[in-house]
Amino acid sequence: MSEILKHVFRASSAYELVLFDRLPEGERRALADLARDPDFYGVLRPREGGGSTLKSADRDTALLFLTLREPGPLPAYAAAQLGEAAPRVVARFVADGILEVERDGAFVSGPAALDLFVRPATGAPRDGRIAALSRAALRCAQALPTDDPRLLSLRLYAYNRVPLTPRWKSLLAGTPAVERHLGIAPGGPNRKTLDRAWQRLADREGWISWISRAVDGGDGRPDGPTWKLYVSPRPESLITEGTTEGAEAFGAVLEALTAARARQFKVGRDAGGLLRADKIVSYFPSFERLAEAADAVVARLAGAPAQGVPFTSEIGGEGLLSWGMDPPRSERSWSLGESWRAWLSMRLARDLLAARQAAAPGVEPWRFALDRLRLEGIDTDTWTPGALLWREG
Repeated sequence: MSEILKHVFRASSAYELVLFDRLPEGERRALADLARDPDFYGVLRPREGGGSTLKSADRDTALLFLTLREPGPLPAYAAAQLGEAAPRVVARFVADGILEVERDGAFVSGPAALDLFVRPATGAPRDGRIAALSRAALRCAQALPTDDPRLLSLRLYAYNRVPLTPRWKSLLAGTPAVERHLGIAPGGPNRKTLDRAWQRLADREGWISWISRAVDGGDGRPDGPTWKLYVSPRPESLITEGTTEGAEAFGAVLEALTAARARQFKVGRDAGGLLRADKIVSYFPSFERLAEAADAVVARLAGAPAQGVPFTSEIGGEGLLSWGMDPPRSERSWSLGESWRAWLSMRLARDLLAARQAAAPGVEPWRFALDRLRLEGIDTDTWTPGALLWREG
């Protein structure tokens, strides 16, 4: 990738740099959190007919963009300031179309410059159930007839849900029915554990949520990432008509999360919530505590059929368990919310559309979306979150 620094660059005409103070009031409100950073400058905004999405810009990014309005090599001050990160940072700017790079007498960016910042694959991907699901989701999204990144990101986010049939609607007709099947209704077999160790939060956005009664700082940092464990059995494992097997399965998960001192967890509160792949999500202050819970869940749910959550990192049970981390605060203004999967889905959707619109010969949009994500330090074979996001984000 370091070869890219030997080229000539220029700022893309598809974007304009706008100082925060000169943004419309609504945009300033939306970016209020970023504006608290003393290094924040403003945004790179797509001009009409160009660019792909609004991007935040710190003072260093703004200076580089303004400097390269006149084409030239990467300025010496920027190379020195970025150090070892220079090739990756410049590659991200080129991949996103913020900077263009000269090759064969023309300036190119995005998919057309792919081979300058991505090493060719050297073998088959390290496969797993969730990795395969994630690639299938991208191929499916690539074929959808829409140019709306938000709609495309929602389709990626929802991939691998079980269809909402009349049977499921009848069986899980509301939150009371879910609570009864999971054994957490009053008098249910799992209610004592809940009442002893957990405090219920207000239901919202399709979830029933609880917070631990023993919440502590533990081994996490207040400003550190939140680690998320996804438990994804097929819905039939949790909802079994005429038996207590579903309540027993959920009770096993509940016991494991309680023993591992999860800070919080949530479960879908209706048919749609329990048919989604990420039907049970728990939160931890450290990966060690998450791994402890994962080991306990796998031991208790051995043999349970897995559904699998795309765009997460598999940790056990052939797709039954996986994990992720919430993105850094600087990235959350650009996603559907604050979740890891929402952030990934929006990034992937935008890059799919950018590649499709560029129509670069020999570049499949779904592959470009994966290659662009690798520049964030994310291993898209295993969907392991990259530390680069938190160091550079």
